[in-house]
Amino acid sequence: MTTKLMIGLDGHDSADRALDYGKQLAKLIGNCELLVLYVIEWSPYSFQTIEENAERHKRREEEITTATIRIVEPAVQKLSAAGVHARGMVRHGDVADTLNRVSEEENAYQIIVNRSSKGGIAKRLFGSSTANLVMSASVPVTVVG
Repeated sequence: MTTKLMIGLDGHDSADRALDYGKQLAKLIGNCELLVLYVIEWSPYSFQTIEENAERHKRREEEITTATIRIVEPAVQKLSAAGVHARGMVRHGDVADTLNRVSEEENAYQIIVNRSSKGGIAKRLFGSSTANLVMSASVPVTVVG
């Protein structure tokens, strides 16, 4: 049986640490697949104008294509070049909820993310996506510093 590990990317260079850790862990496990996921923050509850609603689907598709080309495909290629079986995906939604939901759908054994480096008032009031994921995930989460 193949063990699946999910790596959540945030689009920053610091995510390379999570990729490297996932790669090392996959090699130790052996029969392992790495699922590389980038989540585009999106809320179905945000207020939109009529014009924005008309363009929403087109924008979402463009965002998915851009994230796939710029973030996910290079990560998957890097892992594949190292001899690790990997596949990527891009989703819209709340980062913590989406990582957890996709890990359940894919029967992932663990989620690997890098530590959030953003600060400021928003983080103090609402918490980071990483902290929210750690508190709510249904599978173990490894946070790479």
